[in-house]
Parts: sequence; C-alpha cells; structure tokens
Amino acid sequence: MRNRLASAILLGIAVLLTAGCTSGPADIPYNPKIIPEDFVATIDNPFMPLVPGTRMVYEGLTDAGRERIDYFVTNETREVMGVTCVVVRDTVRLNGELIEDTYDWHAQDKNGNVWYFGEDSKEYKNGKVVSTTGSWEAGVDGAQPGIVMPASPTPGPPFRQEYYAGEAEDMAKVDRLGMSVTVPYGSFTGVLRTLEWTPLEPVFYEYKYYAPGVGMVLEALRGSRERVELLSISRQ
Repeated sequence: MRNRLASAILLGIAVLLTAGCTSGPADIPYNPKIIPEDFVATIDNPFMPLVPGTRMVYEGLTDAGRERIDYFVTNETREVMGVTCVVVRDTVRLNGELIEDTYDWHAQDKNGNVWYFGEDSKEYKNGKVVSTTGSWEAGVDGAQPGIVMPASPTPGPPFRQEYYAGEAEDMAKVDRLGMSVTVPYGSFTGVLRTLEWTPLEPVFYEYKYYAPGVGMVLEALRGSRERVELLSISRQ
C-alpha cells in the first residue's frame, strides 16, 4: 500500500512541477492519480493541522480598508472523488461587510500531504451574492485536486494547489524555512514561508507564513504593505 501511495504521490508531484513562477504553469497534462484508500480521516500536517472545531481569526489593513477573515474547521465532511474531505468555512469581511463566504474541502494522504479538492465560493455585495466565480469540484468538468501543504516542505520547484482551467489555477512554492514571525496572537519560530500566485492574475504574488502546530499566521502581498495577521484561535 505504501509503495503504491508513494508512486501515486511521485506521479502527482511530477505533473505539479512547472516552469518558474513568473511564467505561470507549463502547458503539460495534469491528472494526479487519486486512490481513496490512500487518504486518512485526520489532517495533522504540522504546518496545516485542521482540527474540527478550530476557529482562527485574522485581521489587517488593505488598500480597500480593514479586512477580517474567519477560518473555521467544521465538523462536516464531504466526499469528493471518493475521498472524505474536511469542510472548512472561510468568510471574509471588509470594513465589517461580508464580501466572501467559501466552503473549502481538504484531505490528507497517508504520507502527510494536504490536498485541496475544491470549494463552494460566493462573493457578496450589499448583502447579495454577485458571483460564484472560482467555485470548483475535483473530478467535475475536468477540475483536478492539488497539494496545498506538502508532507515535508522544502524549497524547490512550484506545484499546483488546484486546477480548474480558467477558474482556479493557484500555484505555490516553498520559499523559506526556519523563520521567526510575530503577529498579534504571538511570536513563532520554525516558520515556513510559501510564495503563492495564479496565472489568472500574474501581477499578484502572496507570501504565506505557517507556524508548526498552528497553521497560517500571516499573509502578505509581495511588494506591498498589505498584510493580514492571526488575531486569535479558539476551539469549540
């Protein structure tokens, strides 16, 4: 089983790798092999633990105003491509007004890689849904899952976090390890930094900082003063 899993993951990683981040994904086939039996019920990757009942709140100033993100790991699950995924609700408010409400679906394989299997995303304006652009489900209409957090992250080539042509094509690469970061919630060492972008909007690049045992603690737009920081963690 483990050898089969390793082969599947290596195949997946091989097709995830692309050219440099500034050039976007290469025009190569992408079809990672998903074997439901190779996934586990618990997501305990040190840099992205998703424990049901955990709520993480982030705040920061952007060019548009004060942004607040509520990231809640629900007790719900969703089956995608035969894999049981943890449902995470991610809501975004700008100056107190809801602008986005998203349900993300994640699962971890036996090697410890955390996969992203899709999202149900709604954008709001004046209390009404104005767009569902970006919503996708792995296995539907050619959409494919990707890895959002490797089991053993090390600096190297970029990889796909998701793939739904023209709608969801996020890419990432491990940028630095062993960093120290201070945010309102506290100070952290051994922090991992990733650089993330999408070829659909090639002018925007984000740094995300992940603390071991916690998850993401900071998100910053490269070349800008915009940053969103971890404010609190609670568990229900």
